[in-house]
Amino acid sequence: MTDKQQSAAAAAFAERWRGRGYERGESQSFWIDLLSNVYGIDTPTNGFITFEDHQMVDSSNFIDGRIPSTKVLIEQKSLGKDLRKGIHQSDGSLLNPFQQARRYVVSLPVSEHPRWIVTCNFSEFLVYDMEQPNGEPEQILLENLGKEYYRLQFLVDAKNDHLRKEMEVSMQAGEIVGRIYEALLKQYDDNSTEALRWLNILCVRIVFCLYAEDAGIFSHDQFHDFLVTYEAKDLRRALRDLFEVLNTPKEQRSKYLQAELAAFPYTNGGLFAETIEIPQFTDELKQTLLQNASLDFDWSEISPTIFGAVFESTLNPETRRSGGMHYTSIENIHKVIDPLFLNDLRAELDEILDEKVEKQRVRKLDAYQDKLASLTFLDPACGSGNFLTETYLSLRRLENEAIRSKYHDQTMIGAFMNPIKVSIHQFYGIEINDFAVTVATTALWISEAQMMAETEKIVTFEDNFLPLKSYSNIHEGNALRTDWETVVPKSHLTYIIGNPPFVGANIMNDNQRADIRSIFGSKWKNIGEMDYVTGWYLKATQMMHGTDIRTALVSTNSISQGEQVANLWKPLFEEGVHIDFAHRTFRWDSEASLKAHVHCVIIGFSCTNDKHTMTIYDNAKEHKASNINAYLMDAPNVFVESKSKPLCRVPSIRKGNQPTDGGNLIIEAADLENFLACEPKSRKFIKRLIGSKEYINNKARYCLWLKEATPAELRQMPTVLNRIEGVRKMRESSSDEATRRLANYPHLFRETNNPETYIVVPSVSSERRRYVPMGFLTKDTIPTNLVLIIPDATLYHFGILESNVHMAWMRAVCGRLEMRYRYSKDVVYNNFPWPTPTEEQKEKIEQTAQAILDARALYPDSSLADLYDELTMPVELRKAHQENDRAVMAAYGFPIKTTTESQCVAELFKLYQELTNKKPITI
Repeated sequence: MTDKQQSAAAAAFAERWRGRGYERGESQSFWIDLLSNVYGIDTPTNGFITFEDHQMVDSSNFIDGRIPSTKVLIEQKSLGKDLRKGIHQSDGSLLNPFQQARRYVVSLPVSEHPRWIVTCNFSEFLVYDMEQPNGEPEQILLENLGKEYYRLQFLVDAKNDHLRKEMEVSMQAGEIVGRIYEALLKQYDDNSTEALRWLNILCVRIVFCLYAEDAGIFSHDQFHDFLVTYEAKDLRRALRDLFEVLNTPKEQRSKYLQAELAAFPYTNGGLFAETIEIPQFTDELKQTLLQNASLDFDWSEISPTIFGAVFESTLNPETRRSGGMHYTSIENIHKVIDPLFLNDLRAELDEILDEKVEKQRVRKLDAYQDKLASLTFLDPACGSGNFLTETYLSLRRLENEAIRSKYHDQTMIGAFMNPIKVSIHQFYGIEINDFAVTVATTALWISEAQMMAETEKIVTFEDNFLPLKSYSNIHEGNALRTDWETVVPKSHLTYIIGNPPFVGANIMNDNQRADIRSIFGSKWKNIGEMDYVTGWYLKATQMMHGTDIRTALVSTNSISQGEQVANLWKPLFEEGVHIDFAHRTFRWDSEASLKAHVHCVIIGFSCTNDKHTMTIYDNAKEHKASNINAYLMDAPNVFVESKSKPLCRVPSIRKGNQPTDGGNLIIEAADLENFLACEPKSRKFIKRLIGSKEYINNKARYCLWLKEATPAELRQMPTVLNRIEGVRKMRESSSDEATRRLANYPHLFRETNNPETYIVVPSVSSERRRYVPMGFLTKDTIPTNLVLIIPDATLYHFGILESNVHMAWMRAVCGRLEMRYRYSKDVVYNNFPWPTPTEEQKEKIEQTAQAILDARALYPDSSLADLYDELTMPVELRKAHQENDRAVMAAYGFPIKTTTESQCVAELFKLYQELTNKKPITI
C-alpha cells in the first residue's frame, strides 16, 4: 500500500466509525477493521491481536486488547468517555483508563510488559510511551486519521524483518572476521603498530574478495577456487600474487601469468595498492577461510551500513579490549537523516510519481535525479562510515524508484546509457582512526556494488563496477583540529550529519580538553564543563554561516539539560543558529552483543533564514512546534543560568553536610549494636544519616554528630577518639589544601548544617517516578551532601515543590545521570518561578500538602521508593497528589483540564522571562 492509498484507507475508516462506538459490543470490530484495512494485517485475530485476556488485579478483569509482537496494550472505552478522567473501580479507587491499564501490567510476565499503552474511546486515541511513563500522552483524533495515519504505525511495526535478517547476516559476518583475525594475529606473532596495520589491511582485502565472489563482481566462487589449489604453506605467496594482479590493469600484466590469476579483473581504487607483509597460513586457517568464510556463507547479503561498523569494531584493538562492539543501528541513523532531508525527498518523489502525463513525469524525474546527484554530505566523525553508507543507500533507493518509473522495466536502453546519477563521490567524512577510514571507504564501495545490482534488475545497461573509481573523500584526521573546508568547500556542501564521540566533560583526556580549548577560545564561558561533542556543534555552526547547509547530530542528552544548555546554546543562538527538529532524550542502544546504553538526543539545526516546519520527536510521538528552544521544548528561547539565590522570595536551599572523613564518622546499621556496646556513652551523639538513596529507600545509616560534644565528653569515649584520629590522618594526607585545613577540626563534618526542621530534596531520583519524593525532617536526622535541604520551609512550599508544575519545570531544566533526575539548587530551585496565590489559594495548597504527608503516614512500613512506584502507589497518595496538583495549577492560573506538561513548561519559561526581565533571543 502506498502512502496515498494508506491515507485514503485511514480516512475511509474514520468515516465508517464516525459517531459509533460501544465498548463491549464494537471494540473488537473497530480494532480488526483498523489493523486489516488501514495497516494491512491479514486476519489480525489469527495470532496478531488478542482480545479480553483474563487478568487478576483486585477482582476479575480483562485486558481489552494486546498486540504481543509490537508490545501494545489497549484499554478501550465507549464513545464519549473522557479518557483523562478517573473512573470508580471495584476497590473504591478512582483511576483513569491509563492508570487502569497500568494495573494490568503488574500481572504480566516482565517479558510481556507493553512498550505502548493505548487508551481509546472510538473518537480519540491517547498513546502512552512506557519508555517515558510520566510523560504526557500523544493525542490522535479519529477525524484526523486520514492525514495522521502514520502516528499509529507503531501498532504493526516491529523491527522490519528484512532489516533483522541483514543485521543477523552482518553479525555472523563479523564473527567470521573475528575468527580469521584471531588466527592471523597468532601467525603474525607481532603486536607492533605496523604489524597490526598489516593485519587490518589484509582482513579488509580478504573480506572484499569474499564479497566480490558472492556478489558477481568476481566470477562465482573465483576467490575460493583460486585459493583451494594451494597448500596452506603456499597461501602467503598466492595472496601476495593475487593482490598484485588485482592492482594491475590487464594490459600491463605479464602475458605469462597463470590462467587462474589472469582471470581476475582489475580492481584499482587503492584497495590493493600498498605492499604489506602477509604471514604464513596454517591448515586450520585455510579451512576457516575456504569453508566457513567462503562456501558456507553468502557475503552478498550483508548490510554495508551494519557490517562496516561490525568489521571495524572487530578489528579495532581498543574495542576488542573493551569486550564489545558499539555501532549505530540503521533505525537510529534514520532518526537523523529522515527529518533532515529524506522525508522531504520521499514526499517530492511521491508527488512526481502521481503525475499522469508521462512526458511531464519523465521530465520531473530527470530533474529529481539531478537534484539527488547535487546533494553533498559530510560526516565529521564518520567512523566506519555507517551514516554515509546508509544515506547513500537511501538516495539510491529513491533514484531506483525514479528509474523504474522512467523506463518501465525496459531490458535495454542502449550502450553507454548509464541511468545512475547518484555517486559515492557526493559523500565526505573525517575520521581520526586510519583503519576506520579504510573500512568506511570499502563499505561505500560495497554499497555501490549492491545498488548497481539493484538497478540492473530494473533496467539493463552497459557499465562495469570494476575497476573501482579512486575514492579519497574520507579524510584521516582529528575533526576538531581540521579545517572542514579542506575536506569539502562549504559552497558545495548540503548537509552535515553524524554521531560524534560520547565523552563527558568530566572524563575527557588531556588531548580532548586541548581540542575543546583550541576551538572555543577565551570568549566562551565555562568551557571546562562542556562535553566533547560541543566542539562539533561549534565547528558545524562555523561551516554553516552564510550558507543553506543544515546539520543533524547525535549527542548525549547533557547538552540540552542543566548548566550546559546556557553555556553552549546561548552563544550559538546569538550567532544565528536555530533548531529545526529534535528527538528528545531516548536510549541509544548499540546493535551489538554488548549493549551500550547511552541516553541521547538528536538535534537538527541551521543558520539559514529559510526555516522548515519545526518538529519535536518524543520517542515515536511527533509534535509540530512554533519554536524549539535549547531545552528541546516548544517554548521561548530563554536560558536558565546558574543562580546562587532564589529568583522569588522563598527560603534558601543548600546542600547537606559533606563528611570528608574517610568513613570514620559514619556507622553502618549492621555495626551500630556492636559500636554502642563498646562505647555506650556515644549514644547521645549518634544520629540518623541520609543521602538520596537512604532517604528514598528508608535505608538505616548513622553517624557521629559531635558538634555539641565537649572535650571532656570526647576524652571519655576512646573508640570515638580512635575514629576522630582516623579523620585527622585522612585529612592531613589529602592533596587538597582545603581538606588539609579541616584536619584542625577532625571531629566535625566538613559542613555542620543541622536546622530544627527542613525539607529534604533528593539530589538524584529515578525518572520512573512522576514526583521526586521530598519531605520534612528534623535535627535528629543529619543530611549528607547527597541531598539538598530547605530550612524554614512551610507546608505551602512543600505543596508547590511536590506539584506537577514544579516537576514539569524540574524535568525540563535539570541535569541527568543517565535518565535519572539530578535536582540542582542553582538551576532548578533558584530559577523556579513561583506563583503569587491569594490567601485562599495558599491555604488550599497547605491543606493538600498536609494530605500528601497524611497519605504517606498510612503506610509506615513502606519506603518512598515503594510509595512512589507508579505500579504500587497507594490510592490515597495518588488522590492526595492529584488534589495538590489542581490546587497549585489554580494558583498559577493554568487550566486544569487542558494544560499539558509541555504547555505548562512553556508558560513557566514565559514567567521566568518576565521575572528576570530577560528578553528572549530572537532568531
